Amino acid sequence: MRAFAHRGCPALGPENTLSAFRAAAARLPAIELDVRRCASGELVVFHDETLDRMTDGSGPVAEATLSDLRKLRVGDTDESVPTLAEVFDALPETACVNVELKESGLASDLDSVVADVPNEVLVSSFDDDALREVRETTDLALAFLFADDWDESLEVAAKLDCTAIHPHYELLSEARTEAAHDAGFEVNTWTVPDNETVEELREWGVDGVIVDDPAVVTQTAGEKEN
Repeated sequence: MRAFAHRGCPALGPENTLSAFRAAAARLPAIELDVRRCASGELVVFHDETLDRMTDGSGPVAEATLSDLRKLRVGDTDESVPTLAEVFDALPETACVNVELKESGLASDLDSVVADVPNEVLVSSFDDDALREVRETTDLALAFLFADDWDESLEVAAKLDCTAIHPHYELLSEARTEAAHDAGFEVNTWTVPDNETVEELREWGVDGVIVDDPAVVTQTAGEKEN
């Protein structure tokens, strides 16, 4: 079972910042991050539509230029909002990177950023249009994110030729995991809260867990063996 650092793991640093990604990459094999476009056109790594929750700024990310974002600070730290390219530059080549697209219209620029990176890249989204654009533009591996409608979501994933599905962990069972595997999908699930749930998911054959704290997986005997 592979563990993904959700937004770089908030337990290690402010979410979606270079410091969190560096700390997470030293502990876990895979990183999950969120991407959207800022006003000057760059792809930036930020979860929310607005800056209010995570920075000392306010307003939509889409209305802030990269220069504007450089002036902001994330949380109570010296970290600023990074570009996607900066995150890849900061990560080791061995790190798998799960790029979650928060909106459509990013496929071409995403391809430009990741075209020459050595990392394994998996592109996920709740937005099937965003994934469809990636499928039409690149041969990157895709994963469909969802929190409900299991059967319908598997149909969407199949139509998009996804490599993986990313359901919320509460949707999963041993039978559903087996059915997803039989349909040709890897199963990575989010956001797994504790060691007990990780172990149950491991027993069911789940391929990956997305977590906020490395301790949820690194304290398990099974993870140490992998």
